[in-house]
Amino acid sequence: ATEYHLGLLKAKLAKYRAQLLEPSKSPSAKGEGFDVMKSGDARVALIGFPSVGKSTFLSLMTSTASEAASYEFTTLTCIPGVIEYKGANIQLLDLPGIIEGAAQGKGRGRQVIAVARTADVVIMMLDATKGEVQRALLEKELESVGIRLNKSKPNIYFKPKKGGGISFNSTVTLTQCSEKLVQLILHEYKIFNAEVLFREDCSPDEFIDVIVGNRVYMPCLYVYNKIDQISMEEVDRLARRPHSVVISCGMKLNLDYLLEKLWEYLALTCIYTKKRGQRPDFTDAIILRKGASVEHVCHRIHRSLASQFKYALVWGTSTKYSPQRVGLTHMMEHEDVIQIVKK
Repeated sequence: ATEYHLGLLKAKLAKYRAQLLEPSKSPSAKGEGFDVMKSGDARVALIGFPSVGKSTFLSLMTSTASEAASYEFTTLTCIPGVIEYKGANIQLLDLPGIIEGAAQGKGRGRQVIAVARTADVVIMMLDATKGEVQRALLEKELESVGIRLNKSKPNIYFKPKKGGGISFNSTVTLTQCSEKLVQLILHEYKIFNAEVLFREDCSPDEFIDVIVGNRVYMPCLYVYNKIDQISMEEVDRLARRPHSVVISCGMKLNLDYLLEKLWEYLALTCIYTKKRGQRPDFTDAIILRKGASVEHVCHRIHRSLASQFKYALVWGTSTKYSPQRVGLTHMMEHEDVIQIVKK
């Protein structure tokens, strides 16, 4: 009985929290917007408390100078910069510092978090001298607005229907949810007819995420700055934590490793093109997401190319032999070379 009660309370909490976070409908004076136009091949948001070194990091990594000073809240709006790495242009956004209670709108926190939702990867800047406290607080703020860090989407099929009640099935043994609890949570959201299929053992919280449906699942790198101010043992302990990188912006330590990790988390691939009878063009790469097919490459070059496509020749690690003649569905890998033949 306690479990059902807890599940029901969780559903109610999630519902009320969503109502709290919705901006009020009353026409209020419009403040200065934060949103920066998306450019480049990927977008990375820098989130952190005031004075952890976000602006210094932006100035080191990009050619943009962001004002940095020893007092808090030096940065008041969103400052974009571009990191050029492995032929890709990665847009880096320096966001104002977040404080506790940001999700409720304190210190322009809502706008900061809204921009973070549009990023491909979040870099969470933490002060190594007080990293643990900051990390927990920031995770809580982001969690409460529906950003799930380093988690994958729960494998639950959920579809509301017009009638027929609630049909519940699972392909695995469930230890955290039961049919009764699922029905109670659905009733709390005024859903009385739906199809639910659990393909993995999920918690009530994850099921609520699936019902609400506006959650963002994104990779996050925890970057501990100012490691020159702590002991070697502490640096070693922080560096061994999952998804963590230790750096020092002041002494420019470990920044190249951070870029490598960032590239890995963004999951980008470079593809080079080649014209018939000529050498491949290694100066200008096409940057795509991992798992891109030949069709994606065609769309990237020109939107009408896929309709005139006959076949493509590909050199590289994705083929059994070079060159291999492939169709539109062939999956490309990093640093492949492609030559497209039209009809």
